[in-house]
Amino acid sequence: MWPPGSGRTCCCGWRCSRGVPGEAERVRVLNGFLGLKNAPRACVATIGNFDGVHLGHQRILEKVRERARALRIDALAVAFDPHPLKILRPDKAPRTILTRQQKVEILAAQGMDLLLFIPFSHETAQVEAERFVEEFLIGTLGVRELYVGVDFRFGKDRKGDLALLRQAASERRFVVESLETVSRGGERVSASRIRAALERGDVREARAMMGRPYEAIGEVVRGAGRGRAQGAPTANLAVANEVIPASGVYLTETRLEERLFPSLTNIGTRPTFENAGFAVETWLPDFTGDLYGRRLRVLFHERIRDEMKFASPEALRQQIDRDLQSMRDYFARSPGNP
Repeated sequence: MWPPGSGRTCCCGWRCSRGVPGEAERVRVLNGFLGLKNAPRACVATIGNFDGVHLGHQRILEKVRERARALRIDALAVAFDPHPLKILRPDKAPRTILTRQQKVEILAAQGMDLLLFIPFSHETAQVEAERFVEEFLIGTLGVRELYVGVDFRFGKDRKGDLALLRQAASERRFVVESLETVSRGGERVSASRIRAALERGDVREARAMMGRPYEAIGEVVRGAGRGRAQGAPTANLAVANEVIPASGVYLTETRLEERLFPSLTNIGTRPTFENAGFAVETWLPDFTGDLYGRRLRVLFHERIRDEMKFASPEALRQQIDRDLQSMRDYFARSPGNP
């Protein structure tokens, strides 16, 4: 095994979502809005929610990075935190695919020099679009060029759009450009489609739209010890991500510090046992040691079956053996790109 994102692909065959070592530490993370301190003197910027940091986001981020390098100024990604709907319409707010830390790591790996999180509030929502451009984009951030999606909206009542930005750009002499969306299967790649794929257990489709496996982060908490009794001691995760794949059994890889282990992950209520409750459990057959209290990252590659109720613990044990063989076959068959 080699360190995550060390310039080579990890054993899952995908560039690790954590990027190269130290990259998240290198990027400067700012929090604020109007009156922001330590703002860049000049930058090439993009603005969005960036949930999932999918292929459409990556197209924009690549442009921002290229232009910032050409101009020798900072590449900046601006995001709202929390998602505006969590403040304005909590009942309509989407569950997020990424934790904030994952978002920082992935945006850093995409080559951003600065990340700015705007603390979204009802007060923030009242800022008129014109003021957002004049005082924030120009006055605070010193934006030289701005790249956004075709449906970008901003400001009070979402009245700000590309037409307003282009008018301001022509008057204040900065560049605004919208980039075309990325499609897959004839439909636009979006965070909503990724959420839907995960919620039906289609982690391969989610991976295709993000360009990397879905990753769940969680701390290992104590369970009932049923897995150990079955010869498959599982790590029960308190998952930090709001979006979790559908119930079922998955072929995964689990990152523990600098190492990746092939793993099997079960999501669901464990119906073979009475009142077992919902859990996300991952089993690392090649790991020995104590995982309690440690933080794991689980990369999801393939859903292999539904969660099932077995007639007996022995029947479950036999199925675990078959699942383990499926895992061995899977990684042996595709060691470089599961």
